[in-house]
This record gives sequence, structure tokens and C-alpha cells, in this order.
Amino acid sequence: MRRAMPLPDTMFCAQQIHIPPELPDILKQFTKAAIRTQPADVLQWSAGYFSALSRGDPLPVKDRIEMPMATQKTDTGLTQGLLKVLHKQCSHKQYVDLADLEQKWKNLCLPIENFRTLLQLDPCENKIEWMKFLALGCSMLGGSLNTAMKHLCEILTTDPEGGPARVPFETFSYVYRYLSRLDSDIPEADTEAYLTSLQDTVNSRKNGMIGLSDFFALTRKV
Repeated sequence: MRRAMPLPDTMFCAQQIHIPPELPDILKQFTKAAIRTQPADVLQWSAGYFSALSRGDPLPVKDRIEMPMATQKTDTGLTQGLLKVLHKQCSHKQYVDLADLEQKWKNLCLPIENFRTLLQLDPCENKIEWMKFLALGCSMLGGSLNTAMKHLCEILTTDPEGGPARVPFETFSYVYRYLSRLDSDIPEADTEAYLTSLQDTVNSRKNGMIGLSDFFALTRKV
């Protein structure tokens, strides 16, 4: 039997190689996104990045490089920046499919066991209300309800970074009640009394918004 001959080396000239004109910019933006996001698994994250890019979906990219947080009791891999990425990808829907959410979680190179642990806090079948998942994620970041709400405000606000981190009081109170109900140590009466006090502050301003300064000022009093 005759042995197959190796294929000869193919010579290309510049005229034979077609480089799409958009390729350099795509690679430049990809590189900058990878540097900002610092994915633990570049290949896994890259697959999610280009998949989202091809569909025109929000990209799994952080706004900036993050420093490690000191508020987490254990290193879950989850950060405020990664939660903000998920918010950009999912907040256009009131409810998100768990299968799609799990894939986005994987694309951010987050441990899947932490995703399942988070869902055990409020079990559901096929879908979850996005705001509730975001609230659970914020609770995973910090060891207290106040810390979770701080993360929530900083993720949801449209104020510049370092600003008052204002959010609609309606959204704040909805999440606060939700997380309080999951904590059996917080009496419902205490929750309602606290939110009523915050509502008085909001009403005096007449803009329907609450900022971190309002939140922590009242927290110190109660």
C-alpha cells in the first residue's frame, strides 16, 4: 500500500489573503474586554463573548477591573462587577429562564455549585424573577442585609460611580422586603417600621428616590 505523500507547503502572497476590515477592531475590543473582566477561564469566557457578540446581546464584560472584596466570608468568585454584567444581560426581562441564566453564569467562569446554592435560598423550577435573583446575588456578596442593599443600590443606580447611588424607593423597598422575609431573624414589623421611616425621607424630597446616604443615616439611628 502506497504511503500518502505529505501535502506541500502552500505559499500565500498578500493578494491571496483576505482580512475582513472589521477584524482588527473586533480583536482590539475583545482584548480590552478581557483585560477589564479578568476571566478565570479565558476560553469559556471567550465563547460567551463571541456568542453574545454574534447575536447582538449585551457582552459579558465588566465596566472596569475590580479589586478583591473583603466583605465575603468565603471566596465564591462572585463580585459586584460580575453581578452588574448579569444585570445588563438579563434585566430586560422580568423573568429569566434558569437554563439561560446558568449558561451566562458559566460564561462568566463562576462555579456552578454556587449558582445552585444561591437558588436553594428561594427554590423555583424553570424561571426566576430577575430582581429576586439579583437580590440573592447581592446577599451572597455580603454578610448582612445592609451590605446586600448597598451592593444593590450601586448596581442599579444610574448615578456616576462614587455618587449618591440613588434608586427608586419602590425598587428598594421591594428587594428589602424580599430579603427580610428570607431571614427568619428579622420580624416583619421591624421591616415595615424601617421602610416607613425611609418613606418619610423620600416623601420630603418628592423625587421617589433613595440614596446610600439616606439609607445609612437612618440605619445608624435604628
